[in-house]
Amino acid sequence: MLSYPATATDWRQRARSRLPRFLFDYVDGGAGAEATLAANVQDFAALRLRQRVLVDVAQVDTRSQIAGQDCALPLALAPIGLAGMMARRGEAQAARAAAAVGVPFTLSTVGICPLAEVTAAAGQAPWFQLYMLRDRGAVQALLQQAWDAGSRTLVFTVDLPTTGLRHRDTRNGLAHGGARSALLRAGQVLARPGWVRRVALGGKPLTFGNLAAQVPGGRDLNAFKAWVDAQFDASVTWRDIAWLRGQWKGRLLIKGVLDAHDAQAAVDSGADGIVVSNHGGRQLDGAPSTARALPAIAQALAGRTELLVDGGIRSGVDVFKALALGARGVLVGRPWVWALAGRGEAGVRQLLATWQRELAVTMMLAGVTRVAEISHRHFDNPSQTGL
Repeated sequence: MLSYPATATDWRQRARSRLPRFLFDYVDGGAGAEATLAANVQDFAALRLRQRVLVDVAQVDTRSQIAGQDCALPLALAPIGLAGMMARRGEAQAARAAAAVGVPFTLSTVGICPLAEVTAAAGQAPWFQLYMLRDRGAVQALLQQAWDAGSRTLVFTVDLPTTGLRHRDTRNGLAHGGARSALLRAGQVLARPGWVRRVALGGKPLTFGNLAAQVPGGRDLNAFKAWVDAQFDASVTWRDIAWLRGQWKGRLLIKGVLDAHDAQAAVDSGADGIVVSNHGGRQLDGAPSTARALPAIAQALAGRTELLVDGGIRSGVDVFKALALGARGVLVGRPWVWALAGRGEAGVRQLLATWQRELAVTMMLAGVTRVAEISHRHFDNPSQTGL
C-alpha cells in the first residue's frame, strides 16, 4: 500500500525539516557547482521508455540476484558515511529495513554503528565498504573484522584519492575546525531540538564504530575525522587493488569507475564486479553522469563482469532504466538516508516497498515480466542511449 511520503523528493523535504542544516547538506550536496550531481538525476529522467500493450503481464516478478545474493528487487543500499547521525543508530535501523524487504545493505567504513551492531540488528551481515588507507595494517584489520562479522561482499571505493570540493560543507562549517565553525554548527543543532533528543542524546555513542580499534583519541568524533582525513592515499594504483584481492577471500566490487579502460583494469585486477559511480556527484564536478557512462562500459566489458550503478536513481522507474542501460542492479544512496531521517526504519521500508511497486508497474507497462528480460530494447529510441 502506497502512502505519503510517496517519492524520494517527499522524503528529501522531510529530512530537510528534521536534520541540522550541516548534516542535511552533507548528504544532499555535491562537489563544485554541483553540475554532475544534477546531471545524475536529469539524465535518468530524460530517458524515454517504450510502452507496450496487450502483453500477458499477469505474473510480473521483480526478484533478482546481485553479487550472488537473492534480492526482492535488483537494488542494494549504498554505503553512506555518518548515516548513524541522521537517525538514532541509523545504520542499524536501515540494515533492519533492508533485511525485512529483502535487499542488501552496505555499511560504510565511516558509518557510526559498528559491524557487530548492524549484523545483530539485521540478523545477517552487511556488505562492507572500504577505502585504501595509508595504514595497510588498518586495512587488513578492517578486512578481518568484516570477515569475522560474516560479511562476504566487499565494496571497495577507488574514486577518492582526495576529497572533492564540497562548498556546502565549507559554508556550514563542516569542512574546517575552529571556534567559528563550531558555533555555526551549534546554532544549526539548536534549531533542531527533536534531532538533539533522538540522535545527539539518544543515539550515543556518535563515533566511527568500525574504527574504534584503529584511531587514537578515544571516543572523540573530531579525532576520528582527523585520522580518517589523513588516511586517504593518493598514491594508490591497480597494483594495490591486486594486493587487496589477495587479502580478501570474498566477493570484491570496485566502486567509482566511469571509464571503460578503468573498468577493464578492474576486471584484470580480479574484481568480481564494478559499480559505475561518480560518488554521487561529490568528487569531480563536470564528470559524466552515470547514466551516460554506463552504456559504454557495458558494451566494452560485454558481460565479463557484473555491472552495478549508482547516482541519480530516484524511483523504481529509474531502476528499470538502469537495467535497460546494461546494469545488473543498482546501489541507492541519498534516498534511503532521506527516508531514514524522515521516519527511521519504517521510512526506509516504505521507500523500498514503493520502489518495488514502481518497478513492477513499469515492467508491466513495458511488457516484461522478469528482471532478466529488461534490455535496451525497452527504450523508445535505443540509439539515444549509446547502445
